[in-house]
Amino acid sequence: MHCCRVTDLSCKEVINICDGTRYGYVNDVEVETAEGRVVSIIVPGPCKLPWLFFRRDDYIIPWDAIKRIGEDIILVDYQVKYYPRREKRPWFKLRY
Repeated sequence: MHCCRVTDLSCKEVINICDGTRYGYVNDVEVETAEGRVVSIIVPGPCKLPWLFFRRDDYIIPWDAIKRIGEDIILVDYQVKYYPRREKRPWFKLRY
């Protein structure tokens, strides 16, 4: 059995085997803490305008849709849907 770290996944590009679409690189991983298993990988959506840093919604790809994890790429078989970007919560709140 081959083990992989989350940081190793972030260096791999996600490609759909159905139509050859390149979605980008893994940005985050969703883990179910009660069972300790990976639920999905999250890939940031493409930029709306090339010269601006605004992004579309994230791609959330379920772990079951992953067909193969190679040295450089992750092959998926899934009709990817857009999901709204999650709000980033600050690590701390300032109280006055």
